[in-house]
Amino acid sequence: MSDTFTVAVTHHPYGTVVAVTGEMDLTTCPRVEEACTVLPVGGKTLRLDLSGVSFMDSTGLNLLLRLRRRVQGDGSRMVLTGLQDQPRHLLDLTEAYSLFDTTGAGEPAGRR
Repeated sequence: MSDTFTVAVTHHPYGTVVAVTGEMDLTTCPRVEEACTVLPVGGKTLRLDLSGVSFMDSTGLNLLLRLRRRVQGDGSRMVLTGLQDQPRHLLDLTEAYSLFDTTGAGEPAGRR
């Protein structure tokens, strides 16, 4: 695991921001999942700031899909922000991109 991997959680009235820095892979995803599973979502927005994630493998994709299912089950919303090229390409390649709400630099206008 890289020493530069971090997960920071910030609570706001509208929801929670989870900022991830480093590679999302088999080694690091458990830390992201742990941070997200203890969040009280309940109708609020879970915003995953992935602007610091330069690489994501299938473990990261699987985690995003599980979080999406959990958040929707709670009647909440999940937004991915700041997707870099490789994670965005993985979502496009697996045809999962359209399943997520996304915002951030480099995101085409109107694209979900």
